[in-house]
Amino acid sequence: MINKTVKNAQEALQGVQDGMTFMLGGFGLCGIPENAIKELLRLGVKDLTCISNNAGVDDYGIGLLLQKRQVKKMIASYVGENAEFERQLLSGELDVELIPQGTLAERIRAGGAGIPAFFTPAGYGTEVGEGKESREFNGKMYLMEQWLKADFSFVKAWKGDTAGNLIYKGTARNFNPMMAAAGKITVAEVEELVPAGELDPNMIHTPGIYVQRIFQGEKYEKRIEQRTVRTA
Repeated sequence: MINKTVKNAQEALQGVQDGMTFMLGGFGLCGIPENAIKELLRLGVKDLTCISNNAGVDDYGIGLLLQKRQVKKMIASYVGENAEFERQLLSGELDVELIPQGTLAERIRAGGAGIPAFFTPAGYGTEVGEGKESREFNGKMYLMEQWLKADFSFVKAWKGDTAGNLIYKGTARNFNPMMAAAGKITVAEVEELVPAGELDPNMIHTPGIYVQRIFQGEKYEKRIEQRTVRTA
């Protein structure tokens, strides 16, 4: 039986180097690989290209890597909650590629599926389309977008088994599954790690074939980005 389990984040991130491209799963602050991010901070690797739906907040998630100036380029679709990100962008310290959210998702999915390019109408006639090939289909203009892939994909799941099969919960299914398929090395951290065979095959979201290393994470904060409660 294949066993892809490693002891902890330190072992899981072996081979990480300066200048690499990383994908980091999650949506907002939900389903982010907290343990992997903490280990990246400890390692101090720099000149990173980070692909993520968003850039975290100032003191949590990818925002911590930005504070330490470890990120050279950010590829994302939403960055509105991070003041340090805004400062680095406006000062020219950080290279940023903003992508429509659906296009970002499809570029990542294409990377995992081995599709080097596709056409989408999103962004045509805007700054998003500058310098990109365009083509008309059925009387409508489309932009050509290229796949995204990474040296490492860091994903976080609710439950996984020793063979690398993963189940996500709720909003954490955004971006984590497609990123798991688009990394040369995919590292999965899970809240609960079980022996192979214990997960219902019909419930698995990411098959273990996409995962190279898996470990049980610890001390998850699971912050809420914007808490809204009723006053009365």
